[in-house]
Amino acid sequence: MTTFANARRLLAAGVMAVSALAAGGAAHAADLIDTVKERGTLIVGVEGTYPPFNYVDTKTGELEGFDIDVANLIGDKLGVKVQFVKTEWSAILAGLSSGKFDVIINQVGITPERKQAFDFSVPYVASSPQLILRKNDDAGYTSFADLKGKKLGVSQGSNYEALAKAQEGVDVKSYPGAPEYLSDLVSRRVDAALNDQLMTGYLVKTSNIPIKGGAIVGDPKFNGIPFRKGNPGFEAAVNKALQDSFSSGEFAKISEKWFGIDVSKVRKPE
Repeated sequence: MTTFANARRLLAAGVMAVSALAAGGAAHAADLIDTVKERGTLIVGVEGTYPPFNYVDTKTGELEGFDIDVANLIGDKLGVKVQFVKTEWSAILAGLSSGKFDVIINQVGITPERKQAFDFSVPYVASSPQLILRKNDDAGYTSFADLKGKKLGVSQGSNYEALAKAQEGVDVKSYPGAPEYLSDLVSRRVDAALNDQLMTGYLVKTSNIPIKGGAIVGDPKFNGIPFRKGNPGFEAAVNKALQDSFSSGEFAKISEKWFGIDVSKVRKPE
């Protein structure tokens, strides 16, 4: 009996010791901020094909753009270097899930569905959806209702694709990106296209094709920086970096460089 009782006590003690070690290991699991600081590098996923947000400068071969500047600003405030990993949009969220990079800084809309899979920083871009039309188009589309039975071009996998597909009677055509749907717009294979105000303004300014901005057709959408769940220290650090840059005017300076306005603030339809 004594031997059996002792054995039980030893077994119980062993189980408690293992449980304590497991609990201690979980309690001290590295937050992403610790990993980033130890590594000395923040690994950032970007498309690299999405001007003016992120693209490769043809003269220097280096990544440039608004999101590149924002990423470098955050890296500076965290005290680490920034390493960019170019990834197609269709695979970028999966890349974040698999640990290919620490964050995505690539105009990722904050949606309920995405928040189930990832945590997000505070929003750093606010913009409303806007139609893009042929420059000489006098159809006067003012809402999605005017596009019933019409063809509307959007970028595949974007927030605006989901918005467009939710509209009854609109024939939505999905494309790899803006160059493809703008080509079809000018060629009259679609009647209109859809993107956000900031991108629409940039496309009208730089595309050298006959297009114009159309009506605002929805509420402001907010973009943030997604990262894997379970990293409260990293979330606090990134949010502090952004909030400090908002307060200091550093973020506004970057924003005005690319867009002439502070994109962290909601724009009213013009």
